[in-house]
Order: sequence, then C-alpha cells, then structure tokens
Amino acid sequence: MLSWQTTPLRLVDVPVPAPAPGELLVRVLACGVCRTDLHVVDGDLPVHRPSVVPGHQVVGEVVVAADGFVVGERVGIAWLRHTCGSCRFCLRGAENLCPSSLYTGWDADGGYASYAVVPADYALRLPVGYSAEAVAPLLCAGIIGYRALQRARVPDGGRLGIYGFGGSAHLALQVAVARGYEVHVVTRSEAARALAMSLGAASAAAAAPPVLLDSAVLFAPVGTLVPAALEALDRGGTLAIAGIHLSDVPVLNYSRHLFQEREIRSVTANTRADAAEFLSFCASNRLSVAVQPYALADANLALSDLRAGRVTGAAVLVA
Repeated sequence: MLSWQTTPLRLVDVPVPAPAPGELLVRVLACGVCRTDLHVVDGDLPVHRPSVVPGHQVVGEVVVAADGFVVGERVGIAWLRHTCGSCRFCLRGAENLCPSSLYTGWDADGGYASYAVVPADYALRLPVGYSAEAVAPLLCAGIIGYRALQRARVPDGGRLGIYGFGGSAHLALQVAVARGYEVHVVTRSEAARALAMSLGAASAAAAAPPVLLDSAVLFAPVGTLVPAALEALDRGGTLAIAGIHLSDVPVLNYSRHLFQEREIRSVTANTRADAAEFLSFCASNRLSVAVQPYALADANLALSDLRAGRVTGAAVLVA
C-alpha cells in the first residue's frame, strides 16, 4: 500500500498492516489534515515513533472486522488510540489525561495511507448524511473544538470569542451558535472572516472583538495572542487554549490579564465520551463542513498550504 512517513514526509510503498486481535483493518477513504500533523512533521512535538505515518482524522471502510463491527461498515479513527483504563484519571472519567495514553499518527501509524488499523474499542461509529470528506474533520477538529467549548465554560446566552479560524474553529462556531451563544471571531484571514460571518458569527475582525467576552477559545498556536484574548474577557471570563502546541506566551500583567477572576484553561486531547457526544450532536444538527480536498499523493502540498495559511476550513486527503 502507499503511505506517507515522516522524517521528512515521503511517499513509500509498504505492506498492508495486519490487525492484531481486537483491531479493525480499514481501507482509508479520507483523512483530515490537522495542525497537529504539522507539529509532528515539523518536529514541534517529540518523536514517539520514528517514521510514523501521520493522520488521525481517518474515515475508512472496515475490511477486517472485530468486536461488533462488520465488514463494509464506515468507521472513524481519531487521535485517542489507547488508555490504560485503570489509573486514577481513567477511573474518574478523564482518560484524556491517562499517563499511558497513545495516539494515532504519533505513537501508531495513521491515515496518510491506503489502509490503517485501529483498536475496535477506539473506533468511532459515524453520523449518516456526511460524505467521507466532510466527516473526516469532525474526528479531531470537531471533537477538540467541542471539548474546548466545554472547557471555556460559556454561560447561557454568553459572548464567546474565537481566535484563529481554521478547521476546528469553523465547526466549534456552529456548535456555539446552535447553543445560542453570541460569537465574535478574530482572524487575520479575510476569507476566514467571510466564512465566519456566513456561519452565524456576530462579528469577525482582524484584531479585537467589538465587545467584552464571557469566554474565549484560542485555536491559533500563537502564544502572543494569549494576553490579547485575556484583555478581551469581561470579569470572571475563561480562556481555553485548544492546541497541543503553543508558542511562548509573553509575560502577563496580573491587573490587566488575570485579576477579577479571569482564568486560563488548557485542553488536552479528548475522551471517547467527548467524541460520542459531539458525533451525536452532528447526527441531529447538520454542520456545514468547509473542505479543501487534496489527493493522497499531494499530502506535502496540503501540509504546506496549511502551514502558510492558505486553507479555508479543513484540508482533507481523499483516496
């Protein structure tokens, strides 16, 4: 089969992976291109597996079934791939914090390939009515955006700020609008601002929101935005930082940025419960997924476009 491997990203021909007991073998139909893939390829994250195949927003068709799945069924493979189930974090429902957790496209080969394997316990059943291209970004961009909204603790009818507007943010905005939040987007991209307004944002600006915010989510991996986002919060506001990697945060001023009970919360991966809740939401609330498709052979181009900010919405590799 064809697959892309890191160090640097190169196309190679390798055997089809053999599923272990309790694993599914899936033929990849589409794989979303995530900023985390960039962090893996560019070395922003430590190497967990040399020459790993990136990609953790995988939509595939089951070829070898296990544990209640059937051949031909469409399934999703997401970032979270393994947790121990017995540590104090797993036992309290916070498996995303499990010290033994493993991840698709970082610890194990992912979906920039013709085939992939996944433990059946971590395979996701997908909402109907979405194409493979459209459902792929839901599997990380969507799930992480959903968890970031939970971490931001937006009050009922509250004002939410979204900083950065790519694959994850454009999905989170739609969840926020469906919940009745007033959403204000901050992004330098004119095309992204237009997309935000078309999806129901109350405003979309290049520098700062026009009102004080109850909550904010930072999707851009840019630490220099943290002080600005905190300054835009009203009293008691919460900033959730959604990414796995963030450039250095400048020195904060206590009075300007944190006083009056403003707070910062990080987001670390997700639980399977998060995934189930979000995909259930997608089944009952049709999301508009902005997709920029690329052939599997053009994976390097997709990453380059993402790195340069040339992707509006979500980049997806299509088999």
